[in-house]
This record gives sequence, C-alpha cells and structure tokens, in this order.
Amino acid sequence: MKKLMLLLAFISRCVTLFAQNVPQADSQRYIINDSVFIKTLQGHTLSAVVVRKRDVIGKQPAALFVFIYSDTKRSLTEAKYAADHGYVGIVADVRGKRLSPEEVAPYEHDAEDVYEVIDWVSKQPWSNGKVGMYGGSYSGFAQWAGLKYKVHPALKTIVPYVSAIPGMGLPMENNVFLNANYGWAFYVTNSKYLDTATYNNRQRWDDLNDNWYNSGASYRKIDSVDHAPNKWLQRWLRHPGFDKYWQSMIPFGKEYAKINIPVLAFDGYYDDGQTSGLYYLQQLAKYNPRANYYLVLGPYDHFGAQRGGEANLRDYKVDSVALINTKEITFQWFDYIMKNGKKPAIIKDRINYEVMGANRWDHAPSLEKMHQSMLKLYLSNVKKDDQFKLSAQKPAQLACLEQEVDFADRKSMNSFAYPYPIIQKDIYSNGFTFISDSLKQPLIINGAFIGQLTVAINKKDFDYSVVLYEMMPNGEYFELSYYVGRASYAWDITNRKLLQPGKMTAIPFSNTKVLSRQLRKGSRLLVVVNVNKNRFCQINYGTGKDVSDESIADAKIPLKVKWYNSSYVEVPVSK
Repeated sequence: MKKLMLLLAFISRCVTLFAQNVPQADSQRYIINDSVFIKTLQGHTLSAVVVRKRDVIGKQPAALFVFIYSDTKRSLTEAKYAADHGYVGIVADVRGKRLSPEEVAPYEHDAEDVYEVIDWVSKQPWSNGKVGMYGGSYSGFAQWAGLKYKVHPALKTIVPYVSAIPGMGLPMENNVFLNANYGWAFYVTNSKYLDTATYNNRQRWDDLNDNWYNSGASYRKIDSVDHAPNKWLQRWLRHPGFDKYWQSMIPFGKEYAKINIPVLAFDGYYDDGQTSGLYYLQQLAKYNPRANYYLVLGPYDHFGAQRGGEANLRDYKVDSVALINTKEITFQWFDYIMKNGKKPAIIKDRINYEVMGANRWDHAPSLEKMHQSMLKLYLSNVKKDDQFKLSAQKPAQLACLEQEVDFADRKSMNSFAYPYPIIQKDIYSNGFTFISDSLKQPLIINGAFIGQLTVAINKKDFDYSVVLYEMMPNGEYFELSYYVGRASYAWDITNRKLLQPGKMTAIPFSNTKVLSRQLRKGSRLLVVVNVNKNRFCQINYGTGKDVSDESIADAKIPLKVKWYNSSYVEVPVSK
C-alpha cells in the first residue's frame, strides 16, 4: 500500500508540473493533454502527449510518434506539428519512460507495446480509425517492432527514418561491438527522462576508449575500467550472434510476409546504421514481393536524414538538390495515404536517390536495379606506385601479401574505417592499399559494394575492414563506403564458424552501405584492407573464445594474415 501511495503521489506531481508548463497561447490554439496514461492488455502503463487543434470539429486521423528520448517539451513540439498539419498528434513514451512507473528496458518490450498504443489511439473519441506512424532511429525501430506479431487494422502506414535494429547495427556492427554506443544505455535508462550530463561527457568516453585499450582488459570488463557497471552492455554481450534474443525484437523471416501496409522509409549514405534501415526493406521485399514500399536515400548522416540533410556534411559540400524536408514529405505522404491527397513529388519509383556529384535525383524499381552491372576488381600483389594494383584482370598465378599484427603492442593502432571527414587530403593505413587505373570517362556508382577476401591466418578468427574510396583527379580522397566485420560470422550472422589456422579460406562480405556517386573522368578507385585493432571497438585476438572474454593475455602470438590476390571487390556501376 505504501508503494502504491508513493506511486500515485509521483504521478500526481508530474501531472501538476506538466499542466503548469503549457503556455497560455498554446491552450487557446490546441487541446493539450501531456499526461495521458495508456494501459495495455498485459497490465503495463505507458505515458503519452496528445495534441489536437481546438478549432477542429469531428474525428481525425492520428500521427503517432513513439520514442525513448522522453522530453516533454520535444513531445509537445512534435505533437503540435502534427496537429498543425491536420492530424491528432500523439507522442508516446516507451515503457518505463517519463510517467510510466515501470523499469525501462530498451528494445525488449516495443514489439508488444506499440501494437497496444495503436489500439488505444484507434478507440479514442477523436479518432477516425486511421493511424500513421513516423520518426527516426529508435522511433523507426519502434514502428517495425510494432509489426512483428500482426498489423493493427487501424495502422495505415509507417514512415521510418534511419531505423535501428538492435544486434545488427548497434551495439554491434556485423557482430563487432562498437564503443560508439557505450554511453547510450546510461543516457536512456539512468532516469525517466535523459541523462544528458553523462551522455554528453565526451571526455569521459574518450578517456574510457584510451584507458580500456591501453589496459588490455577484456571487452566484458570495459565497464570496470569506467568504474560504473553497465547493466545493459553486459546483457547484450551475452548475445554475440544475431540470435533469438535480438530476433524477438523485430519482424524476422516469414513474419514480413504479413506486412501489407504502405511503407515510406528515409535513409542516408552516411547513416552509421544504414544497413539496419535497409535490412527491413530487403526482408519485406524478400518475403512479400507485392509489398508497397518506397525509399528516399541521399547524402545524409544519421541525424541529417531525419531533417532532410545539411549543406556541409563532414567537409563535403552536398549537392543543393539533395536538401529536402523529411517531415514535410512525411505529412504529404500521410495526406496521400489517409486523405486521398497527392503522392509526394520526390517519390517516382520504389527507390528514390540523389546522385552525389551530379546534383540530381534518380529512381529505380528496386535496390538491385539501381545499377547496370558489377565491376569486379582484384586485390593484386602487383606494385602500382606506392600501392598495389586494383585490377580488372584475375591474377594468372596465386600469390599473397603478408601482414603481421601484434595485439600486445598498445603503442599503435590499426586504422578504423569510419568516414570522417568524407573528403581527405591524405589517407594513412598500416594495412594494404589497392588502386585502379584512371577512369577514361565518368562513372556512376549506384548501390552497395560487396566482395570476397581469400585469406589464411595462423589463428581461428579475426576482425577486418574494407574501405572504398574515390581518388579524385586533384589527389584528394572521397570515402564512398566501408565494411567492418568478424570473419567467423561472414557466412551466418546468427552462428559462429571458426576458421582453421593455416587453411586458405574465402570470406564473403556483403552487408555494406548503399550509395550513389558520379565519379569524374580521371578519378581512380582505391580499396584499403586491414585487420581491426583499435580503441573504438572490440579486439578479436583469434583464440576462438567469446571475443568479449579475450584480453591482452591472449596476445602472446601475433596474428599473421596472408591476403591472397584472388580476393576481389565488386562495385555496382552505371554509365
């Protein structure tokens, strides 16, 4: 009883505080309820903000935004935008956030709860029975999660931006855990709102990267180096493969076959989690060939895609035509689906993408049909200037380049593949660099580059990166795309298959980012391959143990890699 009274007192105080925060001008224009409680059939309580235009009479469709970044001011802004565009605006907090009395558990309950929120919205007296969902990153994930079990009949469309997939794009990429997401769990779980003081403490996270790397501690002990237990990281580390834990959070396999509502997705060439956002669409197309989906894709990063881009992206001057208004297009789409309005002008086919360097939008019926052919280039052992030749001809004789990496040496790091800045005057790599002949005519890269690395190592596993650049006629380097992954998961991200030491093995890679870029005459393609060993992510020592348990004690024997000249990349091109 005492706990119940304390809970009721907490809720009452929150309601009072929120009511005091509504400006008088807003109360004249809108009907605002910023302390809505949604009770699910399973007995859980979520909170939401609901905003309607005061001068609207009758029932309306609803625009639903579900997120974990609870902030009443932002929720009100988001909901008022929807109301101003002819919808009831609802911003719902995930379980455990804001007014919800329960514990927040990132990703784990959204597949269950989002359906319940849609059901609640559809039964309100102001609802006309039509709901559209939208939003980016976690909110994009929440939309797809809400479709896992069945599609609610009131849900007419989703508009996910840069959608995350837990276990696939974060906190690990191609089964390699990344430090970039380390502080996020504190940010969203330390309070009912957001722990910005902790999350924005960049010095702490930079120091943690350095201290952990220099200590040689296992990745599972990284929070001990930080002197702050990271409960959620520890839970995630128990699932190094994309197993049933991760699969339970989103539609998986044949569950995509039942998704029969229109989907409009937004993503960016430089969105860190682009492979996650596009995975949903690829699986939807695979299991439901008649699916009604569209994609808008351009030179945006994770945050820029949610706004519609920025004029200067990581020192790259973006084409003017690429700058759009994501939210404006979203509500044009809602009007098209729920009010018989016009389809947004930018959408002319399933895939709508901006060609970097050409300052134009192109369109294709599928991701696979963005390009005309695949340009196959081999990583040869033939010297070309200070690098090696990236050759269109398959080598006549098998040969290799040899690399040795001492994991015990913490005075040096192997370079990381991250594209920041996008245009660089010089690149440094202690791996191997391969460069093509100059282009005799302009060439457009459209799609995702893939490839196969044929290697032999003296251990059971290793992590590696492949980076694709355009070396422009002026000698500067434009980073096009990159791949970072774990060899033992190359064939199946759900199950690990260790390599046999000393045995030549062909390792495919394909989960790379889609892009479109017009290369100029005189440009050259450049590929860099390297072993992953740096302070920004897990270190795979190659013993075959769970990588999270390996430490510098496992670094007695250096890793030796033979990179064979039968290795190749395939670049999707159009003339």
